Amino acid sequence: MKTTHCSLLVKIFLWFWATVLITAIASAITFWARAHSSPYQWHASLIETARRSGENAIQIYEQNGPIAAAKYMAMLRRDNLQNPCLFDRSHNVLAGRDCDTVADMLPDLRDPGVPDFGIRSGVGRVALILKSQSGHEYIFATELPPQAPRPGPRLTRLGFALQWGVALFVSGLICYLLTRYLTAPILRLREAADQLASGDLTARASARISPRRDELGDLVRDFDAMADRIEELVSRQRQLISDVSHELRSPLGRLNVAIDLARQRKGDDPAFDQAEQDTALLDEMIGRLLTIAKLDVSARDIPMVQVDLADLLAQIARNANFESHPNEDRVKLTIETAPLVHGNPELLHSAIENIVRNAIHYTDPGTQVEILLNRDSAPKQSPARIQIRDHGPGLPESELTNIFRPFYRVAVSRDRQSGGAGLGLAIADRVVRTHGGTIRAQNAPPNGLLIEILLPEQTPGTPDVPA
Repeated sequence: MKTTHCSLLVKIFLWFWATVLITAIASAITFWARAHSSPYQWHASLIETARRSGENAIQIYEQNGPIAAAKYMAMLRRDNLQNPCLFDRSHNVLAGRDCDTVADMLPDLRDPGVPDFGIRSGVGRVALILKSQSGHEYIFATELPPQAPRPGPRLTRLGFALQWGVALFVSGLICYLLTRYLTAPILRLREAADQLASGDLTARASARISPRRDELGDLVRDFDAMADRIEELVSRQRQLISDVSHELRSPLGRLNVAIDLARQRKGDDPAFDQAEQDTALLDEMIGRLLTIAKLDVSARDIPMVQVDLADLLAQIARNANFESHPNEDRVKLTIETAPLVHGNPELLHSAIENIVRNAIHYTDPGTQVEILLNRDSAPKQSPARIQIRDHGPGLPESELTNIFRPFYRVAVSRDRQSGGAGLGLAIADRVVRTHGGTIRAQNAPPNGLLIEILLPEQTPGTPDVPA
């Protein structure tokens, strides 16, 4: 079934076009509403002038008669008004000249005090019903003189601010909605990508974004399809490593039995010693592969308890010194603080011991491997920090992140003959990440390698699960 597809380019174009149109309409409505709710300054001035002039004309007419009123109208014409005229309620002219020019406004008048205002040929015109002190009603009409300001809006500061405020609000609201519409799926994709990169293979983009029929919807669907494929491939790879490792244990055990039987029949031979070393190395590699597979597949099911890092490191240092040389301390332990962490003691012991053994192997003769336990003071919630430093050759800067990959070796300093299967640091990396921590390597001046582990401290109220 073919689905309709609206290009993101078209959507952006339509949104911005709609923004311009709606802003213009909102500005026009504001201008119209202001013009009809609050008269302009020239408008209000004309009406007030007509009211005062009309009241004076009515008073003169009633007190002094039509001739005096006509003289007053002539004076108004000379001063500031054009065609001022005084009418009775029957629309008969009482005073003034050329009153036909304003007589067409009289039929529109209804209530006293409510003026009729209009514009003709660029000239403002006003007519209004006025009451005299005697109670009689008259009509006064006039036009804006040519020398006065032509009709046109004079915006006050309040009107100017109102008009621009509405325009900015409407355009800002539409642009905000457009920004949310465009960035929401991108931010969700970024969050899902970070989760996927950190090892959460179940991370997917929001299901609300997938139905979109544009480029972003296509991107979300492609991302989810990629995540499904990655999860499937990685799960198969982990399961394959676990299955192969289990299957290798049986023939490896039979091989050890065969070596023992051959030694009994043929006697001691250096070839048997080499074969035993190789089978021991294979057994170690298989055991560590099973550990990696277990951490990758069932990391969430690992039991956690309260672990005292000071006691854990003291035991590791004690064992390392005893194994390396009974009369010489190859490992120096410094404990500045003794934090507690929520973790699995066996896994933490194995991970840190792998790093310490590796450091002992590469440190220069006559030097010590230094272990420091304290708290990292940089973040707000200071995690426990473990630093393990040797005084060996160090590593190239480009290799400092690669050493935590399984079976990875740095050609200049690590190979099969130097010992190890290339899995110790990979296990340490997975153990630390399983505990919500981080691990990194850096060269320590003047020489040597420093491995730093940051583990979150146990927060009050964290339940312990028996291991």
